[in-house]
Amino acid sequence: MTHFPDVSQSQALYKRAGELIPGWTQLISRRADQFAQGVSPIYANRASGSHFVDIDENQYVDWVNAVGAIILGHADPVVDAAVKEQINRGSLYTLNSPLEIDLAEELCQTIPSAQMVRYTKGGGEACAVAARIARGTTGRDKILFCGYHGWQDWYQAANFGVDPDSGEYPFAGIEPIGVPRALAGTVLPFRYGDLAMLEALLTAHTGEVAAIMMEPARSELPPAGYLAGVQALARKHGVVLIFDEVSCGWRQAIGGIQSVVGVTPDMTVIAKAMSNGYAMGAVVGSHEVMAPAARMFISSSYWSDNIGLIASLTTIRELKRRDSERVLREIGERLRSGLNQAFIAAGLNGRCAGIFANPYLAFDLPNGVDGRKVSTLFVQEMARRGVHTGTSFKATLAHTPSDIDQTVTAAAAAFRVIQSGLENNSLDALLVADIKKEPFRRQVQ
Repeated sequence: MTHFPDVSQSQALYKRAGELIPGWTQLISRRADQFAQGVSPIYANRASGSHFVDIDENQYVDWVNAVGAIILGHADPVVDAAVKEQINRGSLYTLNSPLEIDLAEELCQTIPSAQMVRYTKGGGEACAVAARIARGTTGRDKILFCGYHGWQDWYQAANFGVDPDSGEYPFAGIEPIGVPRALAGTVLPFRYGDLAMLEALLTAHTGEVAAIMMEPARSELPPAGYLAGVQALARKHGVVLIFDEVSCGWRQAIGGIQSVVGVTPDMTVIAKAMSNGYAMGAVVGSHEVMAPAARMFISSSYWSDNIGLIASLTTIRELKRRDSERVLREIGERLRSGLNQAFIAAGLNGRCAGIFANPYLAFDLPNGVDGRKVSTLFVQEMARRGVHTGTSFKATLAHTPSDIDQTVTAAAAAFRVIQSGLENNSLDALLVADIKKEPFRRQVQ
C-alpha cells in the first residue's frame, strides 16, 4: 500500500498563516480546504516543467498549474531567460517602455477582437477595467454577467441578488461583506445557454445595460449558435459584449475561444496563461469601444512594468513557435482517453469529459452519495501517489507521456478505492482528509 505523503511542514506553516493572514492565502483556490486537507501539499519549495516539490520534499505531477497561469511549464527556460535579461535592463522605468507597443501589436495580431489594448496585473482587475470602459463608453450603469469575473465590488454586488437557478447567492458561500449596498441591482446574472432569459433581462432594463460580460466557455464548448445569439442580442440593444477569457483563453486556441467559435466580441479580458506565471493581464477590444477610455481615469504604476510585458510577449511567441494548440490537444486527448479506460478497469461509473484544454471527471454516483466525499477521496488518493490535481486538469507543454501514464495509473488506483468505498458503504472510513469545500458556484461549466 502506498504511504500517504508527510505534509507536516505544510500543515504547520498553514497554521501560522491563519494567525497572520486573514483567510490563510491570497487566492481562495490555494486554500487547504480546496484539496484534501491533511494529505495534499499546501506550500511549494520549487517547481520545474510539469512537477513541483513541496516544502516537505514530496514531488508531484502538477495538473493545477497555478490555476491555469502556467502553460509552457514551470520555470520555462526561454521565458525566464527573457525576464532575467530584462531585469538587468530595469524592471520598471520612469518612462514608458517600448515593450508596451510590442505586446499590444502581438495581441492585435493574435486575438480577433483586439484593435486596442490596456494592461493590468491580473484577471480580476482586468475585468474591472473592462466594466469601467463599457460603462464609460455607453453612459450606462448595469452589467449582465455569466461566469466568474473576480473579487471587486462591481461584480460581487451581484450577491445582493439571487442565482436564477438556486435562488441563493450567485456565488454560493460568499457573502457580500464589505460591498456597498448602493451597488445592489447594478450587476445581474443570466443563465448560460438561455437566450430567452438574456433577452428578457435586456428588455426589462432597456437603455440601462452597458455590457454583457461572460465566460464564453470553461470545460465545454458552447452549444452551436449560442454565442452568435448573444452577440445578436448585444447589437440589437446597443450593449457592449465582453468575453472573459482569463481562464479559457490560450489553451484551446491561442486566439481564444472566440477564434474557435467564430464570434468576435467587442472586448476581451485576458490574463493567467498569457505570461506563464508572471503577473500580467489585459483588456483588448475594438477602436469604437476602447478609444473613449483615453478620457477615463484608469491608471496604475505597475500595469506596464517590463517583467510582465516581456514575459507575456515571450510566452505568446513561444506558444506559436511550439505549435501549442496541437501539442495541448494531443496531451488532453491522451489524458482523457487514459482516464476513461481507468474508469472502465475499476468498474466505476463515470467518465472524463470536456474539451481537451480542460478535461474533467464526472462521477455517476448512486442516489444519496455525497459527491464531495468522492471528489475528496479522489484528490486524496492522487496526492498519495504523487499527483496534484482536483477533478479537472490543465496541461502544460511540459507534460510528457510519462506524466500522463503516472496520472492514469494513479487514477486507476484511486477509482478502485472509490469503487470499494461505494460497494462497502465505507467512504467515510477511507477518507483521512477533510472534505473538500467548493469556494463558489460557477455559472459556466
